[in-house]
Amino acid sequence: MNELPLTGSQKTFLRGHGQLLGPTLKVGKGGLTPAFFAELRRALGSQELVKLRFLGADRDERPVWCAKIAEETGCACVGAVGHTALFYKQNPDPAARLISLP
Repeated sequence: MNELPLTGSQKTFLRGHGQLLGPTLKVGKGGLTPAFFAELRRALGSQELVKLRFLGADRDERPVWCAKIAEETGCACVGAVGHTALFYKQNPDPAARLISLP
């Protein structure tokens, strides 16, 4: 599970940063595969804030997928709108952190 609980203002701050990002990964019709999770972990390790685009999920599946992604990778779902979701995982090394939370 997520070891860093985020406050409302921190989520708002991260969503603001997320506006500038393009989708880092796309989840297709294959769904949440082990290869997808491996790539997501790599992206979270290098970028901390990752935007996903759901291509093969309907409206009812997306919240379930967001919860599964957060549980599986230990990141936080910062926000989800339509086919796009934003995930954050703070780098454990303070010197390597790219985003300073308020």
